[in-house]
Amino acid sequence: MYDQLDAFIIRYEELSELLSDPEVLSDTKRFLELTKEEAGLREKVATFKRYKEVEGEIADTEELLSEKLDDDMAAMAKEELTDLKKEKTELEERIKVLLLPTDPNDDKNIIMEIRGAAGGDEAALFAGTLFTMYSKYAESQGWRVEVMDANITGIGGYKEIILMISGQGAFSKLKYESGAHRVQRVPETESQGRVHTSTATVVVMPEAEEVELNIEDKDIRTDIYHASGAGGQHVNKTASAVRLTHLPTGIAVAMQDERSQIKNREKAMKILRTRVYDKISSEAQSEYDATRKSAVGTGDRSERIRTYNFPQNRVTDHRIGLTLQKLDTILSGKLDEVIDALIMADQTQKLESLNNGSI
Repeated sequence: MYDQLDAFIIRYEELSELLSDPEVLSDTKRFLELTKEEAGLREKVATFKRYKEVEGEIADTEELLSEKLDDDMAAMAKEELTDLKKEKTELEERIKVLLLPTDPNDDKNIIMEIRGAAGGDEAALFAGTLFTMYSKYAESQGWRVEVMDANITGIGGYKEIILMISGQGAFSKLKYESGAHRVQRVPETESQGRVHTSTATVVVMPEAEEVELNIEDKDIRTDIYHASGAGGQHVNKTASAVRLTHLPTGIAVAMQDERSQIKNREKAMKILRTRVYDKISSEAQSEYDATRKSAVGTGDRSERIRTYNFPQNRVTDHRIGLTLQKLDTILSGKLDEVIDALIMADQTQKLESLNNGSI
């Protein structure tokens, strides 16, 4: 483990030199790649350097205690030694976490799809509630939210809404949100005041870039048609809507949100590439996923992951047994407590697997 960390320090120092090299500074692509690598090593290097400092301080303090000291000095040295040993243990645990295998998609932007499921109009309204919650959370993280497509119901909910969330670490924090979200509340459409249960589904996929998945033109069927619904007179006059079908997988994406056929095609292609990449990645890793399946889980999208109970102001994440009486706070976009708990549970499970030799 320490040899690996020493190698990180050497590489970090190399990167620091490279990032001040005029040739690198003039090559934007390489500069960004090296900056990203340097940022990924920063915490590992800082933590390990502090660990080595603490080891040195422990050795110095133990040597001091071996000398003849007055009672006050000895007491102070023993207290300091206790604190240093505690910090050393904490740093060792932190280093283990930092050395866990990382998800290569963690730094990617995401495409999130939210759909009303069981419950009709109430499910569509709840999909809108989730959209607002994630949008506010993204805003608090400094991320950008772009609605790619939306199918709005007559009472203001969403049968489906697709959005792109762009920003550092978006996938690392939101990847646990895929699954079925259940709501228990009195619907706005219910006159008798009875609590109903409805569900909405969330799918979170890392954005696939063209360099990662090159879809050939021959594998795509493109259909152009007239847009329908709101949008003005152009709806009937301009064939701007686009449907792209990936023939090898049968995955199709229709887009009519923009007035421009070119813009609709660009959006549809971005979603199509991400869905195809997600499908291929999921199938390629199905055997691995089966062996690593944890209490957190990010794969089974039919799994009921969370319940939002309005009468009791309660949120329960069923994967980790977390219950918070903070529904109003969480729906306002303050998701950190839930997400941090999911990350911690995932890291704990991976550490156990590492200790058991299964990673």
